[in-house]
Amino acid sequence: MSRLVTFVSVAVMVFAVSSVAFAADAAAAGYTDWAKVIFVGVSVIAAGLCMGLGTVGPGLGMGQATAGASEAVGRNPEAQGKIMLTMMVGLAMTESIAIYALVVTLIILYANPFKAIIMG
Repeated sequence: MSRLVTFVSVAVMVFAVSSVAFAADAAAAGYTDWAKVIFVGVSVIAAGLCMGLGTVGPGLGMGQATAGASEAVGRNPEAQGKIMLTMMVGLAMTESIAIYALVVTLIILYANPFKAIIMG
């Protein structure tokens, strides 16, 4: 347990110190463009919400599909092959929704069409 506490403490200190070190360049300039800061902050929040809300539905759907397939195999073990094949295809389709959420999140973070307008 003490190793875990030590690791977490060191990680927190490294992240805290690195943010101060990287902020030194911006502080030397003396000027902060708050529109850029707000844009980046809102983009990060939007990406987090997109990933969070975009994976809740597929996660619940995959859980229900797996539960239904398990019940179906329990009732009729002879049909296990067909049930599992159908479940796997359904899970792949459900997982694609989460992958679309990931793609939208990456677009928001790295290829945002408004970045050129706001960032100049």
